[in-house]
Amino acid sequence: MQQRAHADLWAHVDERGVTHFAAERVDARYQLFFRGNDFDSTRDAPANAPPMPYALPAAGARLLAFFDIAPDYKRVKHHLRAASSKHGVDYELLQAVIAAESGFDATAVSPKGAVGLMQVMPATANRFGVSTDAKRTVEQKLADPAVNVPTGTRYLRHLLDLFPGRMDLAVAAYNAGEGAVQRAGNQIPAFKETQNYVRTVLGLYAQLKPPAPVLAQRAAPGRVRMELSGGALNRGNLPPTRVGQTHSGSQNVNQEPVPNE
Repeated sequence: MQQRAHADLWAHVDERGVTHFAAERVDARYQLFFRGNDFDSTRDAPANAPPMPYALPAAGARLLAFFDIAPDYKRVKHHLRAASSKHGVDYELLQAVIAAESGFDATAVSPKGAVGLMQVMPATANRFGVSTDAKRTVEQKLADPAVNVPTGTRYLRHLLDLFPGRMDLAVAAYNAGEGAVQRAGNQIPAFKETQNYVRTVLGLYAQLKPPAPVLAQRAAPGRVRMELSGGALNRGNLPPTRVGQTHSGSQNVNQEPVPNE
């Protein structure tokens, strides 16, 4: 039976009109954006798993609208389509991971050196065939969405295969490293940062790719601007003044020698 992650998403709109999302109520400014349910590998659940309820919020349509209007997303969505098709990873899962990792900022670089849309570490890129050549370093290559998205997708595909039927564990490993998940007994590690990350990514994924009955009942999309803070602890994928989540009391989950930190 899968470990479950209850995926409410909270949001607040700042003075610039930008919406910030978090997997928990960070402070008094945050209001419940939509109430989640159990989002751990819903399409890969064991046959004996109990049926999972799904939320039917109109707010989900506002989330979809972000991907209709965001210029940064429009510029790179063809890379997502190509990588999704080539490596057999759901397009909507790539959307959710990138939204959480970088907010679709292709130039994002963390203090620990994770680069680009999918916040890929150079060591991880080396594992999957990206190397320095006479023209560009690994870091420079990862700043290119045409390299970053396929590389990050290959790593995510590797994790999905490593933890078959457990999308929640694959997402946790993308954040904390596969070794951390294995040491936790093939469960989501007891790191608040990772647990929030899994809830956020799977909550977004469930809203982007809901079951057909949910999709049929959604209202027409509205318009919203949004940013997501995400990624592993201390990645700093968004500037400090723009990050919607706080990391107080979180543990450093980046313990793997070559994880995608």
